[in-house]
Amino acid sequence: MESDTLGSVLADVLASSHRLAPHAIPDLVQDAGRRLGLSGARAYVADLQQRDLVALPSPEQARRLVAGGGIADLETLPVDNSLAGRAYRVETVQLSRPDADDSEWTGWVPVVDGIGRVGVLRVTAPELDASLLHRCEALADLVAMILAAKQPYSDLLARTLRTRPMSLQSELLWAFLPPRTIGTAAVTSSAVLEPAYEVGGDAYDHSLAGEVLHLTLLDAMGHDLASGGCSAAALAACRSTRRAGGRLDDIAVEIDRTLDRWIPERLLTCVIADLDTTTGRLDWINCGHPPPLLIRDRRVVTGALGRTPHPPLGLTGYDVPPPHVHSTHLQPGDRLLLFTDGVTDARSATGELFGEQRLADAVVRALTDGLPAPEALRRLIQQILVHQDQRLNDDATILLTEWHPLRP
Repeated sequence: MESDTLGSVLADVLASSHRLAPHAIPDLVQDAGRRLGLSGARAYVADLQQRDLVALPSPEQARRLVAGGGIADLETLPVDNSLAGRAYRVETVQLSRPDADDSEWTGWVPVVDGIGRVGVLRVTAPELDASLLHRCEALADLVAMILAAKQPYSDLLARTLRTRPMSLQSELLWAFLPPRTIGTAAVTSSAVLEPAYEVGGDAYDHSLAGEVLHLTLLDAMGHDLASGGCSAAALAACRSTRRAGGRLDDIAVEIDRTLDRWIPERLLTCVIADLDTTTGRLDWINCGHPPPLLIRDRRVVTGALGRTPHPPLGLTGYDVPPPHVHSTHLQPGDRLLLFTDGVTDARSATGELFGEQRLADAVVRALTDGLPAPEALRRLIQQILVHQDQRLNDDATILLTEWHPLRP
């Protein structure tokens, strides 16, 4: 099969994507694949909890989905037990040889937006050599950008990512949350949040401003709509203050004032931090929250970030002074682990706590296996869910940041 040049195909895909309806993405991907020399190309996206890879719906499936149908008729592949899932987990192309009934090779190409995993691209051809796979990877990168641009404004893509309806407070919080994974050549930050469909008051934020990575982890009191509103308002106050040039203590004061004015009698614990990705300087405040863990050389540095915490926010009327800003310097390769108490307080059926030591051991073990941060957290949250028999009594949120300034 004669194929078009890679540049012309990608240029046409990009030009078509600007006004492309989400339900037309599968046809665009298939057409681009054929022009590149493939017999087939299909995109799959990871569901909200990263348990399955779901094929993007055809136009007919899309009509049924937006009309109220479920994703039961969409093709799904397990993340933990399939070749497609392996491509997603380790972010490396996986190949399947032709069998007796099939003369074509099948490839699974990771679909990654920046450094955030989106899904995989299934490609088929009589032969998948290095040159053709390079074309497939370029197409997968462009598909990732298209999906990332369309998803925030598409109910179809939102429905495809969900396996069940979402509670009102969860809908509120997910609308405020940034991508799960962000980063540069110097730093990677990744987060997970459960229970994804019934989350109450947990929230996270990470963002880059020049050479500084900002981190926020919040835990609002309660598990109702007011809790979600409390965390959403706190995130807004945090972003508004830092984007106006405010310091960490200014952010805490503004969150305090916001809660006192709009959501009184609600308390919120948090860790708010800035990491200078050039020097490794870490500044943070802790308002009634579990202290972050510092992981260095595959072990937890006991007490490295333990400081006397400031009281929770929401106590403006009690003349509480602004929180103290703590500082330390990281070493290249250090990881910073922020978590809410729903992680360590998760109880098994026999009443056994998941605990900080089990948390630290699980993270260190995953990192020792060489897993990327997003995959390490995905496995960790699965362990927490299994520990509590898939029924969390509290929100469990984890944010893992790695400083790797020497990475090429």
